Amino acid sequence: MIETKKLLFDNLHNFFGFDQFKGQQEDIITNILSGNDTFVIMPTGAGKSMCYQLPAMMSDGTAIVISPLIALMKNQVDQIRAFGSNDSIAHFLNSSLTKADILKVKNDVLSGDTKLLYIAPESMAKQENLDFLISAQISFVAIDEAHCISEWGHDFRPEYRKIRSVINQIGGKVPIIALTATATPKVQQDIMKNLQMQDATLYKSSFNRPNLYYDIRPKKQVIKEIIKYIKANTGKSGIIYCLSRKKVEEIAEALKLNGIKALPYHAGLEAKERASHQDRFLMEDVDVIVATIAFGMGIDKPDVRFVIHHDMPKSLEGYYQETGRAGRDGGEGNCIAFYAESDIMKLAKFMKDKPVAEKEIGLQILTEVVDYAESAACRRKQILYYFGETFNEAACNNMCDNCRHPKERFEAQEYLQIVIKAVKELNEKFNTEHIINVLLGEDNKSIQDFGHTKIKAYGAGKEQSRKMWESVIRQALLSGFLQKDIENYGLIKITKNGTTYLSNPTSLMFTMNKDYESDESADDEGHTVAAASDTVLFNMLKDLCKQIGKKNNVPPFVVFQEPSLQEMSTHYPISLDELKQISGVGAGKAQKFGAPFVELIKKYVEENDIDRPMDMVVKTAANKSAIKVAIIQNIDRKISLEDIADSKGLSYEQILTEVESIVSSGTKLNLNYYIDEVIDEDRQDEVFDYFRSADSDSIDDALAELGTDDYTREEIQLIRIKFMSELGN
Repeated sequence: MIETKKLLFDNLHNFFGFDQFKGQQEDIITNILSGNDTFVIMPTGAGKSMCYQLPAMMSDGTAIVISPLIALMKNQVDQIRAFGSNDSIAHFLNSSLTKADILKVKNDVLSGDTKLLYIAPESMAKQENLDFLISAQISFVAIDEAHCISEWGHDFRPEYRKIRSVINQIGGKVPIIALTATATPKVQQDIMKNLQMQDATLYKSSFNRPNLYYDIRPKKQVIKEIIKYIKANTGKSGIIYCLSRKKVEEIAEALKLNGIKALPYHAGLEAKERASHQDRFLMEDVDVIVATIAFGMGIDKPDVRFVIHHDMPKSLEGYYQETGRAGRDGGEGNCIAFYAESDIMKLAKFMKDKPVAEKEIGLQILTEVVDYAESAACRRKQILYYFGETFNEAACNNMCDNCRHPKERFEAQEYLQIVIKAVKELNEKFNTEHIINVLLGEDNKSIQDFGHTKIKAYGAGKEQSRKMWESVIRQALLSGFLQKDIENYGLIKITKNGTTYLSNPTSLMFTMNKDYESDESADDEGHTVAAASDTVLFNMLKDLCKQIGKKNNVPPFVVFQEPSLQEMSTHYPISLDELKQISGVGAGKAQKFGAPFVELIKKYVEENDIDRPMDMVVKTAANKSAIKVAIIQNIDRKISLEDIADSKGLSYEQILTEVESIVSSGTKLNLNYYIDEVIDEDRQDEVFDYFRSADSDSIDDALAELGTDDYTREEIQLIRIKFMSELGN
């Protein structure tokens, strides 16, 4: 035994230059060398790769490493080759190789020179590769990113579920080591069952990454927020994740325009271009990669200092996996995600055409993301709870926004009792949404069908808000009074602690969930703040608006509206290019009215020695929003607004907002063909005359003056659009 241990440490030092193992590495490696099936769950940065690389070096034959991505294979092979003089020691076998390359790989494996062969599950299942592997001496099979096996995992791949049958064909007796950084208890069971390795030795490390700071921010002015953050952290490496290729390209371009060394990475790029972008990031030629989730899996860059999610991922597992790419060296790792309820609704909409079972799983997993984002409880505690691990939030050490900036707390004793009694009365057979609907006394089909209007719990919580009950249930789950059966439609059950609490309640403080939809903005520390404008400058700009309006015989708001003036007096634009970035300005208005405004602001900045905010100069590419272009083209063709709205999947209110945004930015639109159809000429003139002499462009003020019986809000908005287009653009 002592001799075996010495041999293990000698090889660790000789191959990799280390003198000590991390965590459970030694036990895992010993187990696989003993020929036992092994299941490893270890967070990113804990050293999973070593768990199969070292035993492969010490074993006769070749270890097959099943890996999901070509980029990941290349990265790992390059690293292993860097440790030795023989490049044949590690190879990958995939579609990027030429026939000559493939022949060399196979010859090196058959000659015994290759200790590690990386291969994708699709490639492994091809008959020519199966025939080759049957003839090779296989030491063991390592399945990296094993969560891909499970339909409950965040990155399910159907090919992964066929791995066991392929292993049986090439020699079913070989040991298996499955490895992943993310697996809920349900996913763990699914992996072991599918691989037929229920007797495997399980090595499970804590999912806690104490050096990572978790921060969820409202999704307001995201690109500006991202640029501001990166410029405050100049020279640090980071990854920005987006859900769409289009958004990846847009953000990468915005970063480059603002002097940040950034590149995009997504499946729409050529393979060579993707590999080049990845290499440039690893070699630190660029600081930031903007990517879809395809990037980063297994990438061994220890000094990624921030991971930003422009969009919330589809699952908490995906979020944990992606944030785990920050601070792998144990140093600083900031994880910032921008959250908006509308994004979650989009993700849910994408699932509508999936098979029923898959859609139900996806929606339950998505619900966990919403609960995590909106909760004001410790982020770390929530993540670890999701992976089946208990955690004392005091140990977070203020390394999440909720612990660093505690939110409103309330006495929860009475509310928790109401919830537990409701779950009990509903026989533990319903999910969170239904329980809350019952408590609020909602009258929907589901409640009617189950006869829940007749139970005691019905309407018992109608004095409180939905947000309150969401907060109570979420923290009852985290505190162990309730549990969620995620395998079974997310049904809420009462735990032993919950039953005890019901008979012996005590004082308990819970935290109110956050309301991101009403948040205006957030500072770097996660505080909700209102941008402070310069009131002196604001009043000077208002006076200038009046002067220019008088000169052009139009009301001041036609020149620039107050929100635009507020933003100017916050950010101090001193050129027309900068003025164009102000909301509600655009190229047309900047050209028509902008010069005196930037002159005034520039002079004011110089005379008062103003230190302009660093996030002002957010340069953007020309606004080529497809929907705005399509609206302009359809209006030119005199298509009705209702038909344009239908074709774009918008409501009538939304199409009016889009049209008004176009006009406010300085584009002239002729809507007379449509307005003449829906509003009488006399009524048009009355509203037009009102705005000509009005002090503000407020629709509410117009309705109060003109009468709600005579006009609808939409009619006033239409005439206001016409007024602004004809007189302002």
